[in-house]
Amino acid sequence: MGALCKVVDVILLLTFLTILVVSPVLDAQIYLPESMFPNVLIRLYKWYSIEHQDYLLVDKPHFFTALMKLELVFQWPLALLNIYGLLTSKPWFNTTCIIFGASVITSMTAILGEMIGSEKASDKLVMMYSPFWGFGVLALLRGLVSQWGKASPTIGNGPALGRKKMA
Repeated sequence: MGALCKVVDVILLLTFLTILVVSPVLDAQIYLPESMFPNVLIRLYKWYSIEHQDYLLVDKPHFFTALMKLELVFQWPLALLNIYGLLTSKPWFNTTCIIFGASVITSMTAILGEMIGSEKASDKLVMMYSPFWGFGVLALLRGLVSQWGKASPTIGNGPALGRKKMA
């Protein structure tokens, strides 16, 4: 179980690092003015949108814009906290991992539901977004499994019920 947990931690670390870079550099271009970004990032954003036929980035539906704001305001700081918590073995890492995972699963379910339901997305585009739903599940399970694996120190070690022994 320990080796598997280390592999999951490496996968999650890479996921957190990806979000740490992609959110402010690319996702923020959905709702912030182009003048805030260097030309190279604007070209990268436009190239990606056209190359992968990402209609969500081109059309900018309101729900997707809101989810990208959520990613930058909520998930990005959690990714930063999770990197720190993972690398320094902080006890709260499990909790922030659960919160991050639940948020990513929720966002990605809405995005993938739109893509699959509208039939506008190519299989290639769905396959590019799908792993992030899986990373959300992985983060959620990582937080839960780590908490289940540790016995609570109060179970069986606490005081007996408030009765005295009868002789």
